Amino acid sequence: VRFRSCDGNKKIHFGSSEPEDFRVGEDGVVYAERSFQLSAEPTEFVVSAQDKETQQEWQMRVKLTPEPAFTGTLEKDQRKIEEIIFPWQQYKHSSPLKRQKRDWVIPPINLPENSKGPFPQELVRIRSDRDKSLSLRYSVTGPGADQPPTGIFIINPISGQLSVTKPLDREQIASFHLRAHAVDVNGNQVENPIDIVINVIDMNDNRPEFLHQVWNGTVPEGSKPGTYVMTVTAIDADDPNTQNGMLRYRILSQAPSSPSPNMFTINNETGDIITVAAGLDREKVQQYTLIIQATDMEGNPTYGLSNTATAVIAVTDVNDNPPEFTAMTFYGEVPENRVDVIVANLTVTDKDQPHTPAWNALYRMTGGDPTGRFTILTDPNSNDGLVTVVKPIDFETNRMFVLTVAAENQVPLAKGIQHPPQSTATVSITVIDVNESPYFVPNPKLVRQEEGLMAGSMLTTFTAQDPDRYMQQTSLRYSKLSDPANWLKIDPVNGQITTTAVLDRESIYVQNNMYNATFLASDNGIPPMSGTGTLQIYLLDINDNAPQVHPKEATTCETVQPNAINITAVDPDIDPNAGPFAFELPDTPASIKRNWTIVRISGDHAQLSLRIRFLEAGIYDVPIVITDSGNPHASSTSLLKVKVCQCDLNGDCTDVDRIVGAGLGTGAIIAILLCIIILLILVLMFVVWMKRRDKERQAKQLLIDPEDDVRDNILKYDEEGGGEEDQDYDLSQLQQPDTVEPDAIKPVGIRRLDERPIHAEPQYPVRSAAPHPGDIGDFINE
Repeated sequence: VRFRSCDGNKKIHFGSSEPEDFRVGEDGVVYAERSFQLSAEPTEFVVSAQDKETQQEWQMRVKLTPEPAFTGTLEKDQRKIEEIIFPWQQYKHSSPLKRQKRDWVIPPINLPENSKGPFPQELVRIRSDRDKSLSLRYSVTGPGADQPPTGIFIINPISGQLSVTKPLDREQIASFHLRAHAVDVNGNQVENPIDIVINVIDMNDNRPEFLHQVWNGTVPEGSKPGTYVMTVTAIDADDPNTQNGMLRYRILSQAPSSPSPNMFTINNETGDIITVAAGLDREKVQQYTLIIQATDMEGNPTYGLSNTATAVIAVTDVNDNPPEFTAMTFYGEVPENRVDVIVANLTVTDKDQPHTPAWNALYRMTGGDPTGRFTILTDPNSNDGLVTVVKPIDFETNRMFVLTVAAENQVPLAKGIQHPPQSTATVSITVIDVNESPYFVPNPKLVRQEEGLMAGSMLTTFTAQDPDRYMQQTSLRYSKLSDPANWLKIDPVNGQITTTAVLDRESIYVQNNMYNATFLASDNGIPPMSGTGTLQIYLLDINDNAPQVHPKEATTCETVQPNAINITAVDPDIDPNAGPFAFELPDTPASIKRNWTIVRISGDHAQLSLRIRFLEAGIYDVPIVITDSGNPHASSTSLLKVKVCQCDLNGDCTDVDRIVGAGLGTGAIIAILLCIIILLILVLMFVVWMKRRDKERQAKQLLIDPEDDVRDNILKYDEEGGGEEDQDYDLSQLQQPDTVEPDAIKPVGIRRLDERPIHAEPQYPVRSAAPHPGDIGDFINE
């Protein structure tokens, strides 16, 4: 049934006058609520439509008649086929007095899914009342006809008979919306299209399916009846608004069946599993397995389809068992002075699930350790208590400890448990005596002493004590461990310290007037032990250092203005043996006071200046006598090297000697000398290399065959000769080649490149002019 309001916006609720037999869905589909036989007479009931907002109600009577059963033959179904007639409409050529009939609301066509045919199966006939005067053609459009999935519905274009060609599946497509058309032979529209809705009626052809084949849940042990455990869910592809899709749940079996075969129940509609019996104990049964069945048709075992799944329920642990010590007394021992040592293992048992807060044990000491020398840690793997020493124990003070300990879980016991929440035990710990290191008293030891104490003087006695009162040991032996300046020595027996050198407060090994030395005391125990002690000597200053001038060099101008030189007195001693200082010039030589004057401007500073108007430029050594304020006074004469130079208006040196006057340090002078030496070595090496190369060239020339060397066979005179008849040679040229007159030497520019010069090479020494037969041999050798 369909209901259409005038405004089309009303929210309608459908009702039935026979709700026990018929139910009307929100979409207007009428369902049978139960199975019953229809009589041959029509069954009537009233369908009401009520506005949800205004509560206004409309009613309509429905007559229900049984259809003849399908014979299953291939003959044409002779039952009456419903006709759908196009509504009237006003044509342009019609009389203006003819009214147009309002559009009809075509009721949907209900077609069961999974029909067995035969196909095509006729559904309805669509016709127009104008088919008597016109030749019409009918067609349908929409999904299922000319749109995917195509070909499910077909229509006879002449008779308008609408048929279905195959079985339908509601789970794929629940309804089809088609549109019927009527046109003349020319394709002109004769009637307005009408909408046809085909609903696929659900059949119970799908079994329920669980979302998971295995469901996992948990429930705490000791839970009371009615405790929620978990929810299992199944779905059915059939219509959930019909019995085909209405599921009911039940528990088929429970394993194990202890302590009761019915420990759980399930809500048959929602699938919620809850407990119905007490006695869940994880220590006895850790897991239950339930077989759950879901059946459609509201659980009807005869007509409903069913499926099963498994629910695994784990019983979770609660703290219903306290830890219990395995012994009343535990024993352990520890060497004295040892820390972070495990002295005893405390073992407990707990029936709860391992490695959970209900199983993990916490240990605490309730007595026997007032000074907090022990602590108890828990081994995370074994749950044992590890008694550990955290503070050193002295055997001479405590030889044994008796501790009282308690063990409990991380979480409190569950309510209603009758056991005590904790277990107690005692721990007996024996302390073992070991050889301990001697120790100096006091350490460090401070001694105040004036500097300048001579070598061989007794300074102090530095002794140690042995804490082992119960061991038979000889006396201690002493030795020096650290003495940076090597000033001290210690007697190995009595620990008396004497000096081996003069104590000097100004030594580089003294920091802030303090000198530190370290000594060692050793016993003869097994194993031998030793201890160190530090002797701190605070050195008192004496006036053993005279002040000196700083800086040692200065520069001033030749004239009086500007010519002031600021100097500072430096004294390694400290107050009162240092400043203020007195500055003065010596009486001799007389030129010092004649040329210079000095004025003190503060306790540590003075100013030196020229007394005369002009002093010739140069370098002058000016002695300055400086006296400190010690008692007795200490003074010294320091030389100040003063460079006097010509200055400009700003007081800066302008003469050439300024570079020399600035003075070169020792390092600069050494660097200059090294550079000069390196340069001379390079020059010498170059000369040697040149001489060696020339000798190698001469050696190669001597290896040439004289017959092949034309330069030795041809004598060039640079003049026209008589050939073979001209045999008047000047043999003096062979005896003394150096005596050839300079004008006879051919200019170099005219000589060939491969011609040996007649004049001797410059590197050969000048030979004697006296001729003697050995000159040529010597010349060749040279």
